[in-house]
Amino acid sequence: MSNLRITQTKSVISEKQNQRDTLRTLGLKKIGQSTVREDTPQVLGMIRTVAHLVTVEEVD
Repeated sequence: MSNLRITQTKSVISEKQNQRDTLRTLGLKKIGQSTVREDTPQVLGMIRTVAHLVTVEEVD
């Protein structure tokens, strides 16, 4: 499976609690912070929840 680099680009201020929790589950706490996760259906679902707050790119 490929890996995805997820970078937080926007603040969680005024966002719903489930979106804040999703970012924390992905390992993101600050704007500009990045994590690398495997491309699994669970991670893709989390990315879909916070798509307006993050950018995603594929990493080899």
